[in-house]
Amino acid sequence: MMIPILFLLLTPAMAEQLEVLFSLSSFSRQTIMPRGSQTEALLLALRTCFLDVPLARARLVLQVFSETWGEFVDAPHDLSLQGRLKLRAVPAPQKISLESGSTMFFCCDMQERFRPVVKHFADITAVAQRLLRGAAVLGIPVVATEQYPKGLGSTVEELDLGSARMVLPKTQFSMLLPDVLTLLQNSPNISSIVLFGLETHVCIQQTTLDLLSCGYVVYIVADASSSRSATDRHLALQRLAQAGAVVTTSESVLLQLVGGKDHPDFKEIQQLILRLLPTPGLTPEHTPGSTTTVMQ
Repeated sequence: MMIPILFLLLTPAMAEQLEVLFSLSSFSRQTIMPRGSQTEALLLALRTCFLDVPLARARLVLQVFSETWGEFVDAPHDLSLQGRLKLRAVPAPQKISLESGSTMFFCCDMQERFRPVVKHFADITAVAQRLLRGAAVLGIPVVATEQYPKGLGSTVEELDLGSARMVLPKTQFSMLLPDVLTLLQNSPNISSIVLFGLETHVCIQQTTLDLLSCGYVVYIVADASSSRSATDRHLALQRLAQAGAVVTTSESVLLQLVGGKDHPDFKEIQQLILRLLPTPGLTPEHTPGSTTTVMQ
């Protein structure tokens, strides 16, 4: 009987399997890997072991347990599995500053049926369009969602989503749909998400918490996000600031992305912000997380 060539090729590599203990956050799971497995394969196997843990989708750094030091140290880039090993993954260090090459914009559920019921809808729509135009100028990828569009309608016509990577329908509150997670996993350069839309205390809140749990730095654009209730909006922004998100404004985001007048796209971004847009429902004294915040 002839043995398939594929079997002959795989048998030597599969003959020696070594035990590996993977750790992520407070979880530890054991598996086996072929001798000679390298860093990239080990990290992929770790993510597979923890598919049910949101942190597994984050940008991770692999660490190996050092018997010499009695603690975990960063794994070398040329790590090769040669014996039983204890490995853990920790979130990669995140840059707090916004940079166009590591940023993605999320536009959440800016739909027609919300127009008559969401406070300051026209104002936040104008600000959202400013952000989308800025993303187009700077080449920043945009992801947009629509909550149950059959009942709530499509994205309002004032917003230009023609260059968005994807516009996805959803019924869950979080924007982290399977296609969005796949896009993020295939975009290892992305570390920051600029998030805006509706409603602040529901879909914006849940998306923010999910992104934070995945290790992303989240910037919530307060003047481009709202709710039907000013109280819900106010308390959601407070909670999300306390959870670790950065609550900011559209002008702040765009200017931080160019960094200064020497940026090649500075003049186009400057033109976007020259016309002073309203800060819908936010007073100049707005301070996320502060009991002195005033919203209307």
